[in-house]
Amino acid sequence: MRIGSAIFLIAIGAILAWAVKPGLIPNVDQTLIGYILMAVGVVGLIASLVMASPGRGSTRRVSETRSVVDPNTGETITRNESRDGGL
Repeated sequence: MRIGSAIFLIAIGAILAWAVKPGLIPNVDQTLIGYILMAVGVVGLIASLVMASPGRGSTRRVSETRSVVDPNTGETITRNESRDGGL
């Protein structure tokens, strides 16, 4: 869930809980559904913010070293590569 969809759920939940006249949809407790949507939106917003935090992927670094012996010269060739583990 992204930040925009979480805010959308919070807004729809608030509308159902506080702005719409109860009984508009028969046999459904609109206020309870509104509170549930707001709770899901808040949880999704917190999860989105935690996943998007700038320090999350910066600590993961991948280092790779390869050594190969050239068959013609017998010389050892070493290649070092470092990159972030993110996308």
